[in-house]
Amino acid sequence: MSSRLRLTVLGTGYLGITHAACMAHLGFEVLGVDTDRIKIAQLSRGELPVFEPQLEGLLREGLASGRLSFTTSYEDAAAFGDVHFICVGTPQQRGSNGADLRQIDACVSALAPLLTRSCLVVGKSTVPPGTGVAIATELARRAPAGASVELCWNPEFLREGHAVEDTLVPDRIVAGVTSPHAEAIIREVYAGQLATGVSLFVTDLATAELAKIAANAFLATKISFINAMAEVCDGAGANVKVLASILGADPRIGPKFLNSGLGFGGGCLPKDIRSFMASASELRAEGAVRLLREVDAINLQRRARITELACELIGGLPVGAQMCVLGAAFKAGSDDVRDSPALDVAQILHGLGACVTVYDPVANDNARRACPQLQYAGSAREAATGAQVVLVLTEWPEFRNINPAELSDVAAAPRAVIDARHVLDESRWQDAGWHYRAPGVSKTEDRTRLPASCSSWSGGLRSVAVDTGD
Repeated sequence: MSSRLRLTVLGTGYLGITHAACMAHLGFEVLGVDTDRIKIAQLSRGELPVFEPQLEGLLREGLASGRLSFTTSYEDAAAFGDVHFICVGTPQQRGSNGADLRQIDACVSALAPLLTRSCLVVGKSTVPPGTGVAIATELARRAPAGASVELCWNPEFLREGHAVEDTLVPDRIVAGVTSPHAEAIIREVYAGQLATGVSLFVTDLATAELAKIAANAFLATKISFINAMAEVCDGAGANVKVLASILGADPRIGPKFLNSGLGFGGGCLPKDIRSFMASASELRAEGAVRLLREVDAINLQRRARITELACELIGGLPVGAQMCVLGAAFKAGSDDVRDSPALDVAQILHGLGACVTVYDPVANDNARRACPQLQYAGSAREAATGAQVVLVLTEWPEFRNINPAELSDVAAAPRAVIDARHVLDESRWQDAGWHYRAPGVSKTEDRTRLPASCSSWSGGLRSVAVDTGD
């Protein structure tokens, strides 16, 4: 193993921890680097600061083997690494759609003056096009090793809840390089994955940078399209679930990401399409700007529509109404509450005067830090006690498998449930005496419109955040 490349991972947020632990699992010596001393101490003890299936086991495996360690020292990182992976966050700028690149700038500024020998710096963070060229220029200007320090852009395509699988068995690897030598190093780093037949796309820096944000923009567009169809179905008395199955049977379309519901959230899709919108505007690609603006607007409108359904069920604005929100994470399999649609709906209802109690199997603590004004419960049954409306807003299996009869004796009558993610068995809940509602499957005659004062909250709370890294 001593003859293999040694890797550093700069930034130990969600992406960085995953990449470091997985590369150590593959046999590399890996040094994780972060300026947060508390986080580094936590990771060095084998404690995971984020929730991700399988990751804690890999973290502890790497530490026990001696292949994985952590430090706050950039000096140690520069001396240790042959390949330096930049995995810091690129959040949305305050007051702007653009990406905030200050963490990348700080990382490069700290590392470059310490690079005294040949190495490859690899960007994995999601960035607007042109970032790589700027970093390459900075490295050439500030690194003592000069031209022997090269840059590659290798975007990540991780799905929260599946990040370990997506790192160890990716569906593709993209590498933006500027020389055959840089390509050779990347091929060595990912030799294990490439040996299994994973496709490697070798391209220029700009195309590699665009690969991630373009992929996320396409997925977001597909989600917003089927959610726009849900509004049409509500008006026409049609069923969006059946419509999605019909559309998905077309091989040119496919069924993935055609699940209508509450829309997307998290630390990637929302901020990435907004960053892409800002980049497209700078590049005068106005067609892309208009498309992405509508995708974002449709997504935010889903949160208002679920709020409308809740208000319809109680006959008006929810002042003093008891509401149970099941789900706080932006998706199942994660404790990430960044730009969470579930928490947005909970906040909107709270802002309209409802008494909101939230329960999530893993994200309660993060949600409480982000939204301390809400109430929290330790179980679905506790959260539903006294509730006039139960809203299922995150698609956890625990919620999908709830026995509605178990909540019937604690919820307020008449009992009502909103299945915002289309995960419940409608007949089962109705047979248990619940009034079932879901976006895109409501009958036309049931559809009423909420007073404008409720709809005006749409999009006003689009960034509840606990920063867990890029």
